[in-house]
Amino acid sequence: MSGQQEKTFYLETFGCQMNVHDSEKVIGTLVHQGYRQVETVEEAHLVLYNTCSIRDKAEQKVFHRLNDYKKLQAQGKKFGVLGCVAQQEGEKIFEKAPYVSLVAGSASYRNLPAMLIQIGAGNKRVTGLDDRETDLTFETDFTARTNPHRGYITIIEGCDKFCAYCVVPYTRGKERSRTSDSVLAEARQMADLGYTEIQLLGQNVNAFADPLGKKTFAELLYAIGEIPGTRRVRFTTSHPRHFSKDIVDAIVASPRLCDHIHLPVQSGSSRVLKAMNREYTREMYLEKIAWIRSAAKEISLTTDMIVGFPGETEAEFEETVTLLHEGQFDGVFTFKYSPRPNTPALSMIDSIADAEKSKRLQILQERQREVQRANYEKRVGQILEVMVEGKNEARGQIIGRTSQNITLNFTVPENVTPAMGSYVNVLVTRSFPNSLVGEMA
Repeated sequence: MSGQQEKTFYLETFGCQMNVHDSEKVIGTLVHQGYRQVETVEEAHLVLYNTCSIRDKAEQKVFHRLNDYKKLQAQGKKFGVLGCVAQQEGEKIFEKAPYVSLVAGSASYRNLPAMLIQIGAGNKRVTGLDDRETDLTFETDFTARTNPHRGYITIIEGCDKFCAYCVVPYTRGKERSRTSDSVLAEARQMADLGYTEIQLLGQNVNAFADPLGKKTFAELLYAIGEIPGTRRVRFTTSHPRHFSKDIVDAIVASPRLCDHIHLPVQSGSSRVLKAMNREYTREMYLEKIAWIRSAAKEISLTTDMIVGFPGETEAEFEETVTLLHEGQFDGVFTFKYSPRPNTPALSMIDSIADAEKSKRLQILQERQREVQRANYEKRVGQILEVMVEGKNEARGQIIGRTSQNITLNFTVPENVTPAMGSYVNVLVTRSFPNSLVGEMA
């Protein structure tokens, strides 16, 4: 790829926060190589899709998107598929979309410069798929953090759980943790650069196991909260199997650890959980909820739930519904079960009709909406600290986020414009099922 005018790239990201952070690594690496990021496919010489394979039909969505733009190949554009779909589909992508030149998994981003040189030399099939097990996957030398106030740090990659429905172990590889020293060094650097919120990432973030044995996950959380300049520390996603009471104790002890835990349960039925290979029961999950609810400060709890897993009976679905009321979640991400490539559930008979799955999903969402409406109403009259994230010009409101990870839209006095990333106190005056409204206190 010779010529400065050609060194432009467009990057579209699908999926979770780990993918968002992976894209920051890609952007930083490309910019260091002299590339310039552009806003449209038409402007770009290099078009990249950072993909996620968690959702149903993820692969089809990627190929549809690529197909939309294959006509641009005649303009000399190069296309690359990155991330989980790249790792999952591998070189089959070249067969399905022969105009793609690059297929690279998330563990290979530090090798992007060498791969781009190969493409520039005329190689039409460049891959980076073989090093998911390496410990060199956590951070590239150059990471372009796209939010100037909130920064992500990957502390553990991969997953060893092999839940029956999940493709992550096959696309991200085995669990491997960074040392707590390297995490703390990066967190200090970020605080020095002005990042006030740090979010720790991992497929199973609380399965973190310091290779040097210096700190547990809870101790690492507390230590990051002690770094000068840090205002908020978040972490996602936790696995109930590794969720221990010392994590709750750390949140209570440190005012900088956010009052929010995302703890995916997936099902309220112990039999379904066993079929999913989740390694805990309904009763074990409820015990962990009890730790959170008995804490010395209010901690918000959110979760993930799947309906229509193979063999799920009406009674077992009802157990999931009743868990909504026992859990009193502030948010639930709900999904219909869909078969994913390579997963153990593929061998199970998916006998539940899609219409029935849709019906169960709707029931679950309606019941959770009732729970959230009641929970959010309790916050009316409270004064909450928010981090300013944006502005809704149409409504004349500032968009903020609380420590409990709830969106709070608020008005401010005339001639007052809180800076992005600043922290202000807001009086909550109204509530909706998914957000709060208030006025600057």
